[in-house]
Amino acid sequence: MITLEKAQTMSRAALSKAKELGITISVEIVDSNGNTLVLERMEKALSISPKFAHAKAYTSGTLGLATSDMAAYAVPGKPYYGMDSIFGGELTTIAGGLPIKEDGNLIGGIGVGGSSDVAQDVECAQAGVEAFN
Repeated sequence: MITLEKAQTMSRAALSKAKELGITISVEIVDSNGNTLVLERMEKALSISPKFAHAKAYTSGTLGLATSDMAAYAVPGKPYYGMDSIFGGELTTIAGGLPIKEDGNLIGGIGVGGSSDVAQDVECAQAGVEAFN
């Protein structure tokens, strides 16, 4: 289970990484049901970045894979083809979402949005996951 304190610690780690990289982001932490525990948007972050962070956190937190890993399953003929349009667009294959696991069990997800380079979103999300562990 992700406590509020742990979620806040993860968010602070992701935001700290963003500051180190010189970018502004939004970060969201969800539980395994996709319910938001923490959502933070840095000053001057893109106004749409919280929506990206949510989609990434929700996807990873409910399906248990990094959002970038979902792309291989979201092409014609694969089981998640069209996933970015179902559920009102709550799912995404855009990199920046990571699952949070404890003892091998999925307990939530972290999503980061806002960088013009999604590899930086992943770096920030990874900093958050590392803070959990």
